[in-house]
Order: sequence, then structure tokens, then C-alpha cells
Amino acid sequence: MHDARPSRTAERVAIRRAAHQLVDKPPVFDDPVAVAILGERAASELRAKTAKDEDRFSRALRAMMAVRSRYAEDQLTTGVSRGVRQYVVLGAGLDTFAYRNRFRHQGLHVFEVDHPATQAWKRELLSAARIELPSELSFVPVNFEQQSLGEELRKSGFQHEEPAFFSWLGVVMYLTREAFASTIEFIGSLPAGTGIALDYAVEPSSLGLLERLVFEGVKRRVAAAGEPFRLFFAPRKIVAEFTQAGYKDVEDLARDAINARYFAGRADGLHVPANLYHLLSAWVAGSEGEL
Repeated sequence: MHDARPSRTAERVAIRRAAHQLVDKPPVFDDPVAVAILGERAASELRAKTAKDEDRFSRALRAMMAVRSRYAEDQLTTGVSRGVRQYVVLGAGLDTFAYRNRFRHQGLHVFEVDHPATQAWKRELLSAARIELPSELSFVPVNFEQQSLGEELRKSGFQHEEPAFFSWLGVVMYLTREAFASTIEFIGSLPAGTGIALDYAVEPSSLGLLERLVFEGVKRRVAAAGEPFRLFFAPRKIVAEFTQAGYKDVEDLARDAINARYFAGRADGLHVPANLYHLLSAWVAGSEGEL
């Protein structure tokens, strides 16, 4: 992305998360701030639309945007139950967890990490929507390709000697392999009990013909927005990469597992129809292999 302007994909993701609150009942991911953060004009436009106006592609993307946020926050809940009190949102975009932090009274501090331009834009939207900045929130401006995540977090009050949970949604596919590897290495160096949840793009060569055609369409759209995909993984290889980096309890969810866990029994048929993206979570183990 360009240094002087916010991420266009971050805005599109936020719009889809907000639409999920208005269109899909019940929501897979309940976010009472998703609509408000977009501002009155965008919210009004969303409310004027109905599910009848959308195509299958838009519906599928909305389902994936919603479920990946739900998955990350489900894993965060597990982390908090184990004593985690630091939550790092990598590539935060318009993520709203910090403004509805249900673990606030348990001392959970949120660190929003993002490109400086996107972060400045978000702060403008928050101000316009009169959404207060909570005291247990720190903004951490970072360019993943040029700056050290660990060093910038440290400057913002992150405690490296304490475990943390990281969400990394909608970011990995835009990175170089070097940036990806250095990030999981840093997270893996943190104390036992540290965890991460992310989504990643599946290696296109492993997809069927129809899924490859859909994936090519997605790639063209993001490239046209100036933010092309660069990094893909075969599921077995990314699981092995986390395992070799010292993580335990690595969970990799493909389409069928995602639908079984989060979309089963819905009357509206909302689901993830293609296997383009997977959800993954992993935990840093102690010296004796225990969390």
C-alpha cells in the first residue's frame, strides 16, 4: 500500500463486517460498533441495501470476513482464560474490539498495529463517530516490511516478559515471506501461553478449477486496489512451519470445518462456499512443551 493513503481493502472489509450486522440474522460475529465506525453516510447506504441486491461472490466474502473475526475472538477468549492480558491486533484496519472490550475489567490491554496512514484514517473516523478511545488501548504504527514489530510494540508499552494473544487477519497474503517469517519468529519468542489466530490464502495450485477461477477474480480485485496478493501456503506446509518454529496445538480449519463449526443449521444458508482461505491458530509452548 502507499505511504500517504489508508488501505482500501481495510475499508472494504469493514463495510462487509458492518453489512453482516444488518443483513445476516443471527450474526455469526456480533459487533455493535461495526456500523457506527463507518460514519452516518456509509451506514445509511448500507441500511438501504438488502440481501437481494448482492451476488454470491459478495455474500461469500461477507461470510468469510465475519467468521474470521469470530474465530480470532474465540481464540482470544481461550487466551484470556489462561491468563493472557495483552491483545495485539496486527493490521487492525477498522477492527472494533478495543471499543467493546468485554475483558476490560480483567485488565486486557489492546495494541492496535497498522500502517501509519491507515491508523490516522481510523482515528479520524473514530473522532467523527464520537467513539471514545479507551484507556486500555495503544496505537502502534508499523510498516511490517520496514520496521521491527517487537521494537515498536516495546515503545508502546507492550510487556515482552508477559504472554499475549495476536490476531492477524487479512494481512498475511499481502506480505513477503521474510516479513511473515520474522513475525512468527518474534511471536514464538514470547512466553508460553502466547497465541495467534490468522487467515491465509491457499496455494492456488492446490485448488480445483472452479476455485482457481474464483481466486483469480479475487486477486484481480485486490491488485486493482493497489494491494496485490504476494504470499500463499499449502496447508501442510504452513502447519509444519509453525510446528518447526516451536508452536503447539496448531489448528488449521478449511472450508468444511469452518462451516461445521460456525454456520451449521442456519436458516439463511450463509456459509463459506470455497476453500480459498483457511483459518489457523497456534500457541507458544514452554521449554517442556506445555502451554
